[in-house]
Amino acid sequence: MAKEIFYKGKKYFQCNICKFYYGTKKFAQKCEDFCKKHNSCSLEITKHAVEIK
Repeated sequence: MAKEIFYKGKKYFQCNICKFYYGTKKFAQKCEDFCKKHNSCSLEITKHAVEIK
């Protein structure tokens, strides 16, 4: 299950396996499912990742 994070007043979701952050739970969950199944990340999914600074 993707982890919900609040940072500077915004909500993000984190893949529990690769630790990438996403703006939507949908992409974080897709990433986590892919990581579990393939033991790697999908470029099609990770292109939606966001950087938190």
